Amino acid sequence: MSAAEEQAVVAALREGRPAIFPTDTVYGLGVAVDFAPDPLELFRLKGRDASKPVAWLIAEPADLFRFGRDAGPQAAHLAEEGWPGPLTLVVRASDEVPPAYCSAQGTIGLRVPANPLVQRLIAAVGCPLAATSANRSGQAAPSRAGDLDPVLLAQVSALLQDCGPGAGRPSAVIDCSHGDPIRLRD
Repeated sequence: MSAAEEQAVVAALREGRPAIFPTDTVYGLGVAVDFAPDPLELFRLKGRDASKPVAWLIAEPADLFRFGRDAGPQAAHLAEEGWPGPLTLVVRASDEVPPAYCSAQGTIGLRVPANPLVQRLIAAVGCPLAATSANRSGQAAPSRAGDLDPVLLAQVSALLQDCGPGAGRPSAVIDCSHGDPIRLRD
């Protein structure tokens, strides 16, 4: 990864365009939520059903209470134990989450990534990144730059190629939006 690549990704995100970057699990395809009015371009690029929500990569654990409404003590405990890291918590979305980024149930998935590169991107852009795995729907999620789909790459103007620490780690999704936490996926 070069400083020029990082600057190109930040510029694309600030212009509301999607970019590909490594996360602490797999390569992600994302947009900056303050600059892209919705995640529809992510769905188009992936060939994914727009009814499937996209998680947000957030700057710090305190953002759980900024973007999540009624995130209770169990969600706070899970965040304390699992963040930063590959844990996504699904919570009821606060009024700060644009409706276009909420699920049909009014929820949002939130994660504080452990990857320092992604943390720098979030800080440089100044807002959360709505991100999904950088693969076409139904294909395997790429954990290495060499695994990225060339067709998808040709449609995205910015890419960071350095996987950084932790790429390929398993992730977990826990739904905390209805009381008792429910593990949705490992």
